[in-house]
Amino acid sequence: MEIQRNGTKASVQGPKEYFTGTVRIDAPFQATEPAQVGGATVTFEPGARTAWHTHPLGQTLIVTVGLGWVQREGSPKETIRPGDLVWFEPGEKHWHGATDTTAMTHIAIAESLNGSPVTWLEKVADEDYLAERA
Repeated sequence: MEIQRNGTKASVQGPKEYFTGTVRIDAPFQATEPAQVGGATVTFEPGARTAWHTHPLGQTLIVTVGLGWVQREGSPKETIRPGDLVWFEPGEKHWHGATDTTAMTHIAIAESLNGSPVTWLEKVADEDYLAERA
């Protein structure tokens, strides 16, 4: 058994090449082999979001605070709230983040395949991020 105590790992900023706006990543974790699961608590300030990306084995989001948006390629964006669970299928191109007026925090969980849990793609354009929902 291993306990990672709250506050023992410093918060880090989401890398600018993968995120737009102010994003804080806390308590990142990666299981020890042979397990392949990892994740983190991620906080998006208003207007902040991920770039488009995929996960080889899918991704689960657990929304804990605030109001956010998620979108998969070819579908309208959806609003997510505390208590919502979001599952992205393996290889499904998507993005997620805060709304333009409200911060959002979620726990993100994904498994690695061949050592990688994610493939980062292009950033979400402002006009697409702000487009009306269907």
